[in-house]
Amino acid sequence: MEIKQQLTEEFKLRPDHAENVIKLLDEGNTIPFIARYRKEMTGAIDDQVLREFNDRYEYLKNLQKRKQEVTNAITEQEKMTEEIAAAIEAAQTMTEIEDIYRPFKQKKKTRASVAIAKGLQPLAEFILAQEGDPYKEAEKYVDEEKGVADVAEAINGAKDVIAEIISDNAELRKKLRALLENHGEMQVKMVKDDDKGTYAMYADYSELVSEIKNHRILAINRGEKEECLKANIYFNPEIAKRVCVAKYIKSGGNADCAALITEAADDGYDRLIEPSVEREVRAILTDKASEQAIKMFEVNLRPLLLQPPVKGKVTLGLDPGFRTGCKVAVVDETGKVLATSVIYPVPPKNDIEGAKKIMKELISKYKVDIISIGNGTASKETEIFVADLMKEVDGVSYAVVSEAGASVYSASKLAVEEFPDFDVTQRSAVSIARRLQDPLSELIKIDPKSIGVGQYQHDMDAKRLDSVLGGVLEDCVNSVGVDLNTASVSLLKYVAGLNSGIAKNIVNYREENGKFSARSELLKVPKLGAKTYEQCAGFLRIPDGKNILDNTAVHPESYQKAEKLLSLFDYTDEDVKERKITELPEKVKNYGVDRAAEECELDKATLNDVIAELVKPGRDIRDSLPQRVLRKDILGIDDLAVGMEVEGTVRNVIDFGAFVDIGVHEDGLVHISEITDRFIRHPSDVLKVGQQVKAVIISLDKAKHRIGLSLKRVKKQAN
Repeated sequence: MEIKQQLTEEFKLRPDHAENVIKLLDEGNTIPFIARYRKEMTGAIDDQVLREFNDRYEYLKNLQKRKQEVTNAITEQEKMTEEIAAAIEAAQTMTEIEDIYRPFKQKKKTRASVAIAKGLQPLAEFILAQEGDPYKEAEKYVDEEKGVADVAEAINGAKDVIAEIISDNAELRKKLRALLENHGEMQVKMVKDDDKGTYAMYADYSELVSEIKNHRILAINRGEKEECLKANIYFNPEIAKRVCVAKYIKSGGNADCAALITEAADDGYDRLIEPSVEREVRAILTDKASEQAIKMFEVNLRPLLLQPPVKGKVTLGLDPGFRTGCKVAVVDETGKVLATSVIYPVPPKNDIEGAKKIMKELISKYKVDIISIGNGTASKETEIFVADLMKEVDGVSYAVVSEAGASVYSASKLAVEEFPDFDVTQRSAVSIARRLQDPLSELIKIDPKSIGVGQYQHDMDAKRLDSVLGGVLEDCVNSVGVDLNTASVSLLKYVAGLNSGIAKNIVNYREENGKFSARSELLKVPKLGAKTYEQCAGFLRIPDGKNILDNTAVHPESYQKAEKLLSLFDYTDEDVKERKITELPEKVKNYGVDRAAEECELDKATLNDVIAELVKPGRDIRDSLPQRVLRKDILGIDDLAVGMEVEGTVRNVIDFGAFVDIGVHEDGLVHISEITDRFIRHPSDVLKVGQQVKAVIISLDKAKHRIGLSLKRVKKQAN
């Protein structure tokens, strides 16, 4: 099947849309650009589907390339047959291709290769034909010079060749893999105790391969890596060996030959097939589990990056600590650092009064609106101090933010360049303040694997994980848009079409020439050519530029058409700037969308996008999302009780449930069975990071700091 046809069917697209997506990708267009500005060509496929399409397209291209390489290699050996060619053509995966190629690979020294070197392959073929006495035939191959001392050695050598032939059979390996996947049993034993009891449930564990959950696969893999667990896939060897034998035994053939084939098959399965196929199935399970884990990381990371910013607030960031104190950083509305300090309101110093004095002075001097507290070590004690302080100051609230990755950022080369005179703890306090003001701009500086969402991220294929998470960062940055005159290199490099080098050139140009006054000035930036400009321009904003369209997602290629649209309904750029065109959508509807699109030379999808941008220039999609909950008081775990209803924010969604921040130091766990009464395949079907929820406390272990929550029982209590 052609790649285009296969993608069309798999993604349920119109053939012309699939063809257009392939063409746009091959031309080097970025996914954000295609998703936003080529909707008419693609059927308005969103960026996530486009990335899946692109991944599959790359896989199929690589599969096609490998098929050609294998075809060439077998042909060069003059061993190509119609049957092999058909099998290569029909192969759907890389594994199937490698199975077909296995018999033709140059192998290291094996028992079979030694036997072949002794001239015993014809004897093996004679036995497989099952048409005569194998022992009598073997007498012909006794040769002291070749190292075949007697008939027994000849027969054993031939069996080694047969064992490898059976092992190399692509169809048989595929069948055995399927048997292990569908009927095999994962068996796990504890071989070394782990201090924390992490692997306690796997001490003596078994489960059908077909039923085992993805997160358990990853947990078992990690347990093996840490040498705490030993796992294997068990499938009845007698059944497997019968499958092997059945492939080669002929009805009515020579009985002695059949017996030798059976012995060879038994040996081949035990020595060659079973270990190899088990590794392959384990690899398949790991790949599948990894993809699910990466998908969950992607699902969790997106809403975390798109948390609504707390705009226009002078923010005081607190990086809590015991012995070294709490580091303080005050930043203005734009994130510029105004002051730093250290306070010691927690053990061992407990200088509460001294800490209050410093805090009050900073709040008063810089007119602080909000306090951002990191949720790490000493967070709870610091929050108690801040909640008490709130009783003595007016107009200030606080929020606890995840400080995951703050320490990674503060020690990074980027942080050193940004704050060369600060130590790591001061940089961390600044990061904690800024990630409340604009989560996307701050979190973009941190390796996504350190942000604190997902599971087993350090066990994933690093290249694959970085590729997927890089795509999430790119999609989020481009969906929000970037202020061309204030954005950092860290932010700019994720804009469609840009990279670190061009992002640095943009910042250097800005520093040398002052603010950009028009998007078109980008073409003066070194190494930023026409194609790059096409890809990036629509995602870069100039809030106070000469042209109001430069502060919208309207692409420069559509400026004249947008002006024509305004003129058609007697509006001016000034009307757009002053937001006096709220009736434009209704006017276009009454005029006729098709008619307006034709007169403005726009397709309907682009017309609708242009209208939305003109009505709200400079809009931030994050403003329409649920806003962060700000606090003035505090709950401790001792204030909780089973049956209590609480409100919280989803912090992380995992395969077996979700962790919810309910305002105490410990996140509560909602097991998948407690999310809803209806059947769901995965917690992400219902929940996402940042979502506000109501929950009922159903279990409480204060000694172990564990809180069990239920979402589905809230409704039951209400009823």
